[in-house]
Amino acid sequence: MPPRTAAAGDHLPSLLLLPPPPHPATRLALNTAYEPSLRAAISRLKDDKSDIEEDGSVLIVALTSSILTGSFIRQKTLSWPYVQSILADIYSIISVISAQLSIPTDIHAGPGSVDVRVVLVHHDPSKPALADSKPAIEPNNTAVVELATFAAAYHPWKYIFHPNNEPGYQLLSTYLKLFEGIQSLRQSQIVVVEGGLAVSVAPLASPQLSPQTTSHSVVCLGGTFDHLHPGHKLLLTAAALLLKVPENGTSNPCQLVIGITGDELLKRKKYAELVQSWDERAENTIEFLSSILELSKDGWKKRQSPLIEKGNDFVARFRDGTIEIHCVVIQDAYGPTITTEDMDALVVSGETRGGGNAVNDRRKELGWRRLETFEVDVLDAEGIVHKSSETQDFASKISSTAIRKLKAESQSRI
Repeated sequence: MPPRTAAAGDHLPSLLLLPPPPHPATRLALNTAYEPSLRAAISRLKDDKSDIEEDGSVLIVALTSSILTGSFIRQKTLSWPYVQSILADIYSIISVISAQLSIPTDIHAGPGSVDVRVVLVHHDPSKPALADSKPAIEPNNTAVVELATFAAAYHPWKYIFHPNNEPGYQLLSTYLKLFEGIQSLRQSQIVVVEGGLAVSVAPLASPQLSPQTTSHSVVCLGGTFDHLHPGHKLLLTAAALLLKVPENGTSNPCQLVIGITGDELLKRKKYAELVQSWDERAENTIEFLSSILELSKDGWKKRQSPLIEKGNDFVARFRDGTIEIHCVVIQDAYGPTITTEDMDALVVSGETRGGGNAVNDRRKELGWRRLETFEVDVLDAEGIVHKSSETQDFASKISSTAIRKLKAESQSRI
């Protein structure tokens, strides 16, 4: 979860606590509510001189919301379209801020970069979140955890940022009570940042009343994942949210199968000399997912990097082996979707929906069941989010090519 250079424990990620989103959660409302806090935290980390971090800073944005529904811990559900839409808007806001401030946001981008990762945390401010005892780690059957579990599993922090408004102070107060005894914090580590304006009206349908999404045991997606950027982070997070996580001790973990384009297919890409190797792209993908999926009472103190089994595929396991990540080399448009029958869901973007249709056509020819397809929004480099229902020209999407171009131009000036 923290940068790989944090072996000595000196380079820690920071936390930004965001209160629940406004209703309705339109892009304008989300921008008004969250942009000031995000901008202040990102700027602070870029300019922070307390230590020199070879890989840049990591900021975990805990977006709290009443996301989950269900009376029992092992039977939680969520509305995937609602959640991925909010994630897309938040990552788009982050991308705009970073572009305006000339701050790289891809993983391990070097000094001056801020690798921002959004983690969804279930929290209903109208209900008590405090237990009688010290918060325990209680994972449910989704990738989303409740605030008490987040406090118990995510630590230690370099800074904890919170908005300067009433919801921000209420959230900080609740969190610090849950966090008591986990990390000793100096006053200088708790940083108040500008808060936005959240105007809420009665929603037509709350997230709990929206149609709940069926989760799946095997979810598949694909991409290059070169210089892992906000578009990739959105895609990976959205896919992880579809997993049906089994109980501890199961012999059948859920699987997130990620097809990552092989090195040979990328040799003709623009600025190919700056394309990261397959191994590095797979390692960064797994490291990012650890921010969402791994839970340990030791936080990340004793696990600076996820343990990866390296063979033909890269395999990592989280949550006591209940979740498996399989990074697979792909050399064509289909990848493992036409070599492995036992899959349930496929995650695509508006840009790649044609590929998803082709996959299902090929599976039909093989006599296999179709994969349920889920489409994430596409982030535009100008801050526009192209919703999955729209047909758009994706020429201006956030891309690894643009990142490589900037890196090439930076190197040429040295």
